Amino acid sequence: MIISSRNLLTSLLAFGSVAAIVIACGSDESKFKDGEIGPAIFPEAGFGEAGGPGEDLYKNDPLPKWCGPDSGVSVPQIGGTEECPDDKNKPGCGCATPGEEAPCWTGLRKHRNLGICKDGVARCLAKNENSNVWGECVGQVLPKPDAKGAEACSCFSVGEWKIANTSPCLRNESGGYYAYSTVYDNGQATNCGNDAKPIPPAGQAPQGIWSTNTLKVDCAGEFRLCFRIRAGDYNAPKADDCILGEVCTDANYPEANVEQQLPDLTTWAGKDNACAKKWESDTPANVSPGYGEMIVKGQTVRCEAIDDGAGQDFVFHRVQYCPRMCRDAANASAKECVECQLAGKGSF
Repeated sequence: MIISSRNLLTSLLAFGSVAAIVIACGSDESKFKDGEIGPAIFPEAGFGEAGGPGEDLYKNDPLPKWCGPDSGVSVPQIGGTEECPDDKNKPGCGCATPGEEAPCWTGLRKHRNLGICKDGVARCLAKNENSNVWGECVGQVLPKPDAKGAEACSCFSVGEWKIANTSPCLRNESGGYYAYSTVYDNGQATNCGNDAKPIPPAGQAPQGIWSTNTLKVDCAGEFRLCFRIRAGDYNAPKADDCILGEVCTDANYPEANVEQQLPDLTTWAGKDNACAKKWESDTPANVSPGYGEMIVKGQTVRCEAIDDGAGQDFVFHRVQYCPRMCRDAANASAKECVECQLAGKGSF
């Protein structure tokens, strides 16, 4: 899932100094695979009634806790037993009417309808004259052991963060390089020297916005999303790759799997001029100068922390930028530019 699709990049001259607009490869959205619509999410579970006096039906597989709006609302009770809770319709468990079908799930509730995971369908079968049971759970998809991403069936494993513009400007002023954001105006990335907008000095962000953006992801919650541009190797990213620029937005995302408009990404100014030089001058023209990172940290309405597992930012996707040579339309068919565009169409 690569964000920006513009193929033609232009080096721009202004007052004897050079400013270049740089575009990420690929499509105009960050798509990392649409998930299924999840079930209703309830507050922290209490105790069921059908499994015996005071039996905790959820001690081995609790309902997700609730940290979203309306906390404290009473929880619907789930009947059945610990082995046969009514919300799962597991094979061999009792059912009412032969021939009826219902959603079924044999995995843990915390994975249900996240990532690749989805319910199956069970059919009620007559066991004997006096009882009926659910048959095989057909079509369910369970998480894969030790998997990451969508196959782990956890929050932020599938979804879409659409960013309309991810282009930085690189400028060489009196022999010194610096970076700043383009300005998103009427669907175009501007302000690298080819329009009437004033060019900002080093260290100063231009006026306007960098980009509009929307989010669609498989869990609801409150998240801080950041897009960070680094100079380095997209195929071998390093924690110490220098940062060309970064911008963040806060998302109050109340409903899973629904595309929602987020606050605009603001314009920015680079803080590392050496990084700008590495990007625009030191990296060979036929080599990608760097990549963008999509980062999230926050908490879901299920009270789950969204981070890297150690309390730090979670990088859930990376975007490759095209080599400088691809700014020239004459190089559109060059191997480096074709490969860049192909790489830009991957999905998370």
